[in-house]
Amino acid sequence: MKARRHMAIRDIVTSQKVSTQEQLCEALSNQGFLVTQATVSRDIKELKLVKVSSPDGYHYALPDAPAPRSSMERMRRLFLDTVLEVTDSENLLVFKTIPGSAHLVASNIDTAGIPEIVGTVAGDDTIIVVIKPKKAVPGILNKFRSLLQ
Repeated sequence: MKARRHMAIRDIVTSQKVSTQEQLCEALSNQGFLVTQATVSRDIKELKLVKVSSPDGYHYALPDAPAPRSSMERMRRLFLDTVLEVTDSENLLVFKTIPGSAHLVASNIDTAGIPEIVGTVAGDDTIIVVIKPKKAVPGILNKFRSLLQ
């Protein structure tokens, strides 16, 4: 059932402009799926759907859809608004953010498409970014620091 629902969600977001979880619930209901908003929320997270900009506003898209052209500018604004410091240690980067914003920054880092980044771990105001290989750390550190200028 879940696999069929996920397939239906993929079809819906590629063929329609769905901008809210409620709209997605309604579209699924029209196809015979009885779902709650909580279920759709989990599905969105599991499918890693993203919100992308269009002339009509924001709508859900599959994660492999082309990123909006302004994604680096949005990341820069997020960094300027929330990141206080970025340091490194061996193959790790450590970000200090304002309280409550580490998960937003980590999510942006995770979806930035930097192949050397293995993953992130976010707390309330601290993020650890794991990088492989270790020799890639200086370049990635400089890239992130440049977003803070």
